[in-house]
Amino acid sequence: LMPQIATAPQRFNPGDHVRVRREAPAGHVRTPAYIMDKTGAILRVQGAFRNPESIAYGGDGLPAMPLYLVRFNQGEIWDSYSGPQNDTLSMDLFDHWLEPA
Repeated sequence: LMPQIATAPQRFNPGDHVRVRREAPAGHVRTPAYIMDKTGAILRVQGAFRNPESIAYGGDGLPAMPLYLVRFNQGEIWDSYSGPQNDTLSMDLFDHWLEPA
């Protein structure tokens, strides 16, 4: 049997609208700056995984964090986007980067 690992609660479900927090912690993070402060919608819950931002700096990555596939409208991301209005970008984002929109 696999041991249970501590897991943070899932806060969002498919269809929920979320905003990516704007933060600039020291070191490398897995969330690109261009997506911070942007609003999207949860497409899918990918599961719960150890936090790679913690692991990268010697931590254990616990509690495991829900990982969500979030879809953004390209026009929401890029101010000068001139492509079709229905163009989207989907990105995996960990729970701690998201807040309700």
